[in-house]
Amino acid sequence: MQWAVLLAGGSGTRFWPLSSPRRPKQLLPLAGSRSPIEEAIDRLAGFIPAERILIVTGEQLSGPLRERVDLPAGNFLVEPRAAGTGPALVWATLEAARRDPDAAIISMHADWSVRDATAFVATAATALEVADRHHRLVTVGIVPSRPDTGFGYIVPGGRLDTASCAVERFVEKPDAARALDLMAEGALWNSGLFAWRANDLRREIAAHTPEIAPYLSRLDGGDVQGFFHDVRAVSIDVGLFERSAAVAVVAGDFSWDDIGTWEALARVRSRDRRGNVVHGPVTLVDCSDCIVWNDGPPMVLSGVRDLVVVHANQRTLVLDRARAPDLKATLDALPAEVRELD
Repeated sequence: MQWAVLLAGGSGTRFWPLSSPRRPKQLLPLAGSRSPIEEAIDRLAGFIPAERILIVTGEQLSGPLRERVDLPAGNFLVEPRAAGTGPALVWATLEAARRDPDAAIISMHADWSVRDATAFVATAATALEVADRHHRLVTVGIVPSRPDTGFGYIVPGGRLDTASCAVERFVEKPDAARALDLMAEGALWNSGLFAWRANDLRREIAAHTPEIAPYLSRLDGGDVQGFFHDVRAVSIDVGLFERSAAVAVVAGDFSWDDIGTWEALARVRSRDRRGNVVHGPVTLVDCSDCIVWNDGPPMVLSGVRDLVVVHANQRTLVLDRARAPDLKATLDALPAEVRELD
C-alpha cells in the first residue's frame, strides 16, 4: 500500500520574529489563509488516506501539530532528538513497513506552497510507480522558473522509461551563473519530494549510509531511543541520494516553493501594483517591492523600497530584502533576550 511521510521538524528561524519554537512556519498562514501542514494534508486527500499518513516532528511541536491536524494519535512520530532527514525518514519508512510489509512511501516536507494539487498528486503517483517498477529511490525534480541560488539542482542522466531518468549528478546551491548553465543543461530543482519502496530504501541505506546502517537493528527491535542516540546526523540527500547509483528522477511541472525565507512571500502571495506584499494593518505611502507582516497596531511605511518589515511576538524586524536569505546570521548576532521567543 501507499504511505505518505511529512517532515514537520525545525523552528523556521528564517521567519523570525513571526516563527517561534512552538509556532514555526509549518503552522503559520504564510502562503494564504491556512498553514502549510494543513494544506499538505488536504493535498493528499483522495490519494493517501489519513491512516497511512505519518508526521515526523519534535517534542516541542508534537502538541501543536496534534491540535491542528486530524490524524490518528499513533501517526505522529516524535523524534527523541533532531538528527537530520536521514534518520527521520528511515525511522518513518521502517515504521510504515512494520505496519505494512509492502509499504511504498512518498515523502515530503510540511512547509511547501503547491498551487496545483492535481498536478502534484499525479507526479507523486508517477514517482511511486517508477520506484516500484525499477526498485529505485525516486526524487522529483521541479522544472526551474528562475536561476535560484537557494535550491539544489539535479542533472538527469540516461532515460529509464518515458517518465523517468537516472541521475547524473546533484549540484548543491550554485551561484547565479552556474544556475543558469544548469538550467540550459536541463537540470531540475531538487524539491525534496521522494518516493521509494521500504525494502529498497533499507537496502540502499545498508549499502551506502554508515551514519545510519549499523543501527537499523535498533529499529527492528523497537528501540527508537537507542537508534536516535547512536545514529550520526545526516540528511537523506548527502547520506544516501548522492552516494547511491539506484536513484531516478521524475520531472514535476507544477508551481512549487519551499517558502524558505521572507523573500518567498513575494512568490506565493499576491502583490499590489508596486510589488508590495502586505499582511495585517499596514498603510504604504510611495513604497515599492516591500514585504510587510504586521501582527500589531497599525504600521505606516513611507518612501521606502526593497525592505522586509515584520512586527510579531513583541519584536520588530527591519531588513534589506536582499539579505532575507541571511537572516540566521543576523539572529546569531543578537543577544539571547532579544532573539529567543516563547
